[in-house]
Amino acid sequence: MTMSHAVPDNDRPPPVRAVFSAVTWKEIAHLVSNLPLAIVGFVYAVVMVSTAGGLSVTAVGIPLLACGLYLSRQLGRLDRARARGLLGVRVDEPTPIPGPKRSGGFFPWLWTSIKDPVGWRTVLYQLIRLPWGVLTFTVALTGLFVLWPVLPYVVRLMANVDRAMVRGLLSPSEDLERRIAELESDRGVVVDTAAADLRRIERDLHDGAQARLVALAMGLGLAKEKLLEDPEGAAAMVDEAHGEVKLALQELRDLARGIHPAVLTDRGLDAALSSVAARCVVPVKVAVDLPGDRSGDPSAARPAEAIEGIAYFVVSELLQNVSKHAGPGARGATVEVWRAGARLMIRVSDDGRGGASPSGGSGLAGLAERLGAVDGVLVVDSPAGAGTVVTAELPWRDRG
Repeated sequence: MTMSHAVPDNDRPPPVRAVFSAVTWKEIAHLVSNLPLAIVGFVYAVVMVSTAGGLSVTAVGIPLLACGLYLSRQLGRLDRARARGLLGVRVDEPTPIPGPKRSGGFFPWLWTSIKDPVGWRTVLYQLIRLPWGVLTFTVALTGLFVLWPVLPYVVRLMANVDRAMVRGLLSPSEDLERRIAELESDRGVVVDTAAADLRRIERDLHDGAQARLVALAMGLGLAKEKLLEDPEGAAAMVDEAHGEVKLALQELRDLARGIHPAVLTDRGLDAALSSVAARCVVPVKVAVDLPGDRSGDPSAARPAEAIEGIAYFVVSELLQNVSKHAGPGARGATVEVWRAGARLMIRVSDDGRGGASPSGGSGLAGLAERLGAVDGVLVVDSPAGAGTVVTAELPWRDRG
């Protein structure tokens, strides 16, 4: 009978491992494939630029250049996919250029396509990659036979250069992409704010004026039934209904004032903000210094209606905060509005207890979002016990 003897663990040979890891083999594949793709990209870039440049004096050259830059974007997409699969480089895809319909017509689209930084950087990448592709192809291929011991280090060094080129030349334009992301976020804020305002108006109408008008109709109906049988009781019910009408009208006025008051449309920010300040629980000094005030014509230099409405809303909300949170020690507040170049500046200050912060989902955070939706800025300076100064900045847009 044959017996097998167990080999102790410390006498076992080490497990067989591959000389190169999977990552290294992927990098070698990327370096070797650089040359054929570089030749294709170089030939395309040279032919496209030279042909479009030679025909630029005709009506065909400029559209041809725009189409060539569009196709260079597609080559960049292929190179990003290859780097993602073989080098592990994660580069976001650039935002596509909108078509002629979304760009406002053929010529605006043509101008945007010619200025496309992504397309031009892809062309540059195709031009400089040819000599680099010759070098990487030669070193990687011959290194498999003569540089075997140190090839992983050489390959990693050249692959890192490739990674830097992909990130530097094939990544989206940071400023443009950041601006697009900001505009998309601001558009979402505008939509959400409009939806919230509509829900607030609907709720106020349903719970306030609508409920009072329903009760008023029922009271007048009962008064009509008692008019002949109990004239005194009917008169009392009519008096009560008259009071309900006054309350309903006041609620409707308050609701309309919160949406867009008539005084703002008719007389501008100075009169509208003075009206808001009169309702504050602490004395408020209003100083509005706009170009139209100095010219004697209030409508001469008023900002666009949307900017004016946002400015009114901001001051109204800030003065409400003063009434609620300034504390019993507050003796007064100040509202200042002026124009500084292409910006409309608003500063609301009080001498209350301070400690206000736009964080934590407060009303100040909502104001900051609303201002950000139109490229505005909100700055809060509110040390505890030293009052609050809130500065808002809005873009100045001429009316009409």
